[in-house]
Amino acid sequence: MTAPGKTIRVAFVGNPNCGKTTLFNAVTGSRLKVANWPGVTVEKKEGRAAYEDCILTIVDTPGIYSLTCYTIEEKVTRQCVMDEGIDAIVNVVDASSLERNLYLTLQLLELGKPVILALNMMDIVSERGMEIDLHRLPELLGGIPVVPVSAAKRTGLGILLHAVVHHCEEGAGGNVLTYGEDIEDKIAQLEKRMQTWYPDHSSMRWHAIKLLENDEDVMNEHPISIEDVVDRSYEKDIIQKKYAYIENIIREVLFHKEKQAASTDRTDRILTHPIWGVPIFLLIMCLVFFLTFTVGDFLKGGFETALAFLSARISYFLVYAGCAPWLISLIVEGIIAGVGGILTFIPNIVILFFALAVLEDSGYMSRVAYVMDHIMGRAGLSGKAFLPMVLGFGCTVPAIMATRALETERDRRKTMLITPFMSCSARLPIYVLFSDMFFPDCKVLAAFSMYAIGMIVAIVAALVIHGWEKGKTGATDCLLIELPEYKRPNGRTIGIYVWTKLRDYLEKAGTTIFFASILIWLVLHFGMHGMVEDAADSFGAMIGRGLMPVLAPAGLDMWQIAVALISGISAKEVVVSSFAVLFGVVNADSAAGMAAIVDHIHMQKPDFGPVNAYALMVFCLLYVPCAATIATVKKESGSWKFTGRMVVFQLLLAWCAATAVYQIGRLLFP
Repeated sequence: MTAPGKTIRVAFVGNPNCGKTTLFNAVTGSRLKVANWPGVTVEKKEGRAAYEDCILTIVDTPGIYSLTCYTIEEKVTRQCVMDEGIDAIVNVVDASSLERNLYLTLQLLELGKPVILALNMMDIVSERGMEIDLHRLPELLGGIPVVPVSAAKRTGLGILLHAVVHHCEEGAGGNVLTYGEDIEDKIAQLEKRMQTWYPDHSSMRWHAIKLLENDEDVMNEHPISIEDVVDRSYEKDIIQKKYAYIENIIREVLFHKEKQAASTDRTDRILTHPIWGVPIFLLIMCLVFFLTFTVGDFLKGGFETALAFLSARISYFLVYAGCAPWLISLIVEGIIAGVGGILTFIPNIVILFFALAVLEDSGYMSRVAYVMDHIMGRAGLSGKAFLPMVLGFGCTVPAIMATRALETERDRRKTMLITPFMSCSARLPIYVLFSDMFFPDCKVLAAFSMYAIGMIVAIVAALVIHGWEKGKTGATDCLLIELPEYKRPNGRTIGIYVWTKLRDYLEKAGTTIFFASILIWLVLHFGMHGMVEDAADSFGAMIGRGLMPVLAPAGLDMWQIAVALISGISAKEVVVSSFAVLFGVVNADSAAGMAAIVDHIHMQKPDFGPVNAYALMVFCLLYVPCAATIATVKKESGSWKFTGRMVVFQLLLAWCAATAVYQIGRLLFP
């Protein structure tokens, strides 16, 4: 038996979409984001589980197809499984797509570490009428444990942990696959040399195979003389042998395979149609925002009523307690108006994230990248670059991190530059507020147009950059992406996703927006001579008036708008809370609150109308992303110079676009 209290480090490794992160969540109780499309886990995560007096430290790695490195994700996973501190590898396999997953399995077996095969999604295998011979499969894989599990239904988890703990004692098995006399002779020679130069190395055979494949990373990390052994690259020969062996495995262990893809193929004929694919995607997104507005607006009435009641009660209590007028103003007109105004948008936010979670978990989002591949290719990018952009509909920070899935630094930086143009959830309150105020008869269309404009601007910007770069870079790589089979969205997965996003939203309301609301109240109530009664004499007004000439061509020449836009750099939701504080409106999203804001705006600028409002929405869509995104871009790009250029570019583009909207709109709608 394993020693009591022993800690075992286990790496969860598998293809994208195999359910690896869902299984990790089920085993460890973590709440990592899961979705049915590539690029979700952008760095390794750790969690813990206990079994038979053993503590298992489990590492969730980015999904990969092989141990040959091209992207940052693949390098992260390879470094993890090669780490001497990893005691065992759980290879998570989508049992419904067994043939595709086994290539990585054969590579992992060559590492010389204990490998446990977790056959995930066995419930889907049964639903599709397929059968897997669970006795013959382990025999063909060198006797390793093969454990059927269902991460979504949380079945087989105890058996999996049992297999990990006990298989660690037994150690790795022998060679599963031989490559023929000539290649095996070369492998033996290279293993012998590796033994001489690196006697403590634990993965001799795998490294010898990689040397035969002329793997640059392995050759640089463990340089040995191979010229007299390796006369050419044997990569194709080795790959062909692996796939021939996989075909043999599939013939012997998998039955009724032909039933599995019929439904997916029928659906894909429609959703990935070369002509109708893009319009269908836009229609689906339009439906998402229709539900976000209609259902969300219906539900948020309760939040508005609760906020009005809370504000009135707190104001009454503060007056009754004899608090100073400035303190009452700070709490009611500053904190409650700023933070509370954002909280009323919770129904809209929840519905948006629920819809996105359903699309992701069903497998549709991967099709979006496939459908957009032609358009993205003309812009000098692979369709894979559209995946981070779609992630940007939720939050730009993980979207920027997801660019690690791209293979070249050029593609990563270009995608980082255009991804912030996707309308993240933080911008939704801005669209909701101004659409309700200035476009009541077509508010869904007005808000949805921001999402469409963001995608169009991103693609056009990539096109321009690609045209400027022509001749400086090589050809764009073709898209190679897995299209997972459609599956019924899992309620628990969707619940985790929505709750995580809502929690982040509430945390931001309780931190960033809370302090931003206080700061805005301070700059509006203090001036050169101390506290002021009229906000027009405040520091905020001074700063805003300094920017009015710059914003005038875009029809945004109000100092309050300038202050709100500056505050929005901390977090985009703060633009809405700023308007609430700037105009002293406690419940900005209520009918009375919106009417009060419009009245205040018209007092300052009588001709401010729908064209001005639309220009403001476009400016908020395109200008500098939030501070967290800027910091993430710096971290991922490793360059302040690139980050600074991105900020300047987006500011100039936002100003030009908003100015064009206002000037053209004024001509068309005088």
